[in-house]
Amino acid sequence: MTLSNPPSSAPWWKQGVVYQIYPRSFMDSNGDGVGDIPGIISKLDHLAGAPNSLGVDAVWLSPFYPSPMADFGYDVSDYCNVHPLFGDLADFDRFLAEAHKRNLKVIIDWVPNHTSDHHPWFVESREDRTNPKRDWYIWRDARSDGSLPNNWGSVFGGPAWEWDKNRKQYYLHQFLKEQPDLNWRNPEVYRAMLDTLRFWLDRGVDGFRMDVLGMIYKHPDLPDNPPRSVIPSNLPADDIFSRLINIYNQDQDDVHDVLRDIRRLLDSYGETCIIGEIWYELPRWVKYYGERGEGIHLPFNFRLINTPWDAMKVRQSVDELEDILPSFAWPNYVLGNHDQTRLSSKIGEQQTRVAAMLLLTLRGTSTLYYGDELAIPNGDIPIEKMQDPSGIRLGPERGRDICRTPMQWDNSPYAGFSTHEPWLPVSPDFTTRNVAHYDKIHTSLLNLYRYLLRLRKSTSALNTGSFKSIDAGNDDCYVYQRQDENGRYLVALNFSAAAHTLNIPRVSKGHVILSTHLDRAEQVSMKSLKLRPDEGVVISL
Repeated sequence: MTLSNPPSSAPWWKQGVVYQIYPRSFMDSNGDGVGDIPGIISKLDHLAGAPNSLGVDAVWLSPFYPSPMADFGYDVSDYCNVHPLFGDLADFDRFLAEAHKRNLKVIIDWVPNHTSDHHPWFVESREDRTNPKRDWYIWRDARSDGSLPNNWGSVFGGPAWEWDKNRKQYYLHQFLKEQPDLNWRNPEVYRAMLDTLRFWLDRGVDGFRMDVLGMIYKHPDLPDNPPRSVIPSNLPADDIFSRLINIYNQDQDDVHDVLRDIRRLLDSYGETCIIGEIWYELPRWVKYYGERGEGIHLPFNFRLINTPWDAMKVRQSVDELEDILPSFAWPNYVLGNHDQTRLSSKIGEQQTRVAAMLLLTLRGTSTLYYGDELAIPNGDIPIEKMQDPSGIRLGPERGRDICRTPMQWDNSPYAGFSTHEPWLPVSPDFTTRNVAHYDKIHTSLLNLYRYLLRLRKSTSALNTGSFKSIDAGNDDCYVYQRQDENGRYLVALNFSAAAHTLNIPRVSKGHVILSTHLDRAEQVSMKSLKLRPDEGVVISL
């Protein structure tokens, strides 16, 4: 079989696969137990540019900015620098150059909704009500009865308002009280935040993942949010946010005006990419592409993260997305990130191979999370070592430390991540679950990811071709077709631990070019296509 190159006319973010790195946890270069930018540079060959690299196309760095680390970098005190924990601007520039040398695009996190309360803008704003930056954040007086300005809740528990003794007013914080919300309706804030994008674009970054992008605009009157009629019984008492229908504190229609400005700014720098953290239901979510594609390039599609791991439910989620997308919009998929349960712990290690094939053969841009190529499970974090404010405030079940444990490079102490005890415990199975060990096993999950990424990159139909779900008469298996002028391929995924035989309509035979078990390449009858337990196959038709 001859494989064709993807069409060169497609922008890189359509053809590419993104790999998310949580900087604290990827590689520690100086032995302080915390990952850093020089450490990331030392491991770039794992991602691209070497014979045995994964072959991803872009790397996304979670926040590395100066920060008091109340929320591990999502409380930014300087948008235009690097926290000394991670290195300095010279290290970042070297990282950028080394990534680009390997044809890796660089996407960095941008946190537009809030800053740290240590940010100079907020320090000035809270001085008094006459300061030039007095309206750079959202301040309100108490109600006439002395109560809070409204009933909004913080994502991290408690009310979304904090009293400031200097101004004798409340300020809004939809996350920690150390993360005050910016007032994007102030033109000075608007301009200043766009300038922070220019700073990094001028250095050469290729795009941004934009944190809670739909929350930057609130209803100008800040009215109470309506309460939910049904409250989950296990909801923590302090979780006000989840008790409300959050319609006035986020997803306002006029947010799309600023997104068009942001898009125009990035477009002026060439072929860049905006990935937005957007959680809303499909009819609202799809609006973030813009009316004619002038919005953000990729509103993150988190639907599969919350979809039960069931073949027909996954198919329904994919089909619903495909059905609602306008012709100019490009889909995207993700199965995990720094806020979610580890994929292996969610669906079971046997199914992580099926998940890898699904993610890398669906139509759309894929985002991988560091360590998923090893099926790293949720970390076992003792309460005394818990770091995440969400888990500390709302209970261990809300903690995100479990998915932020150190990357496992080899079987040396601390998994080769550091020479010092890491900031979070390494998973106890690191002596056998690590890059060095899996590299030597032909049928390892790591090598499956390598094969899948090479196949995707070299096969235009699997990269930018059309998509169609196929009825195969079996609710445990998800089958779909990818096609373009260069070829036609069938992907068949068995979501169960039982063997199945499928009858694919209107196709007589095909050739298995890749199995998730990495032990099968053969001609098959499509009238009796056999799938082993937990197996997926890519078939050339």
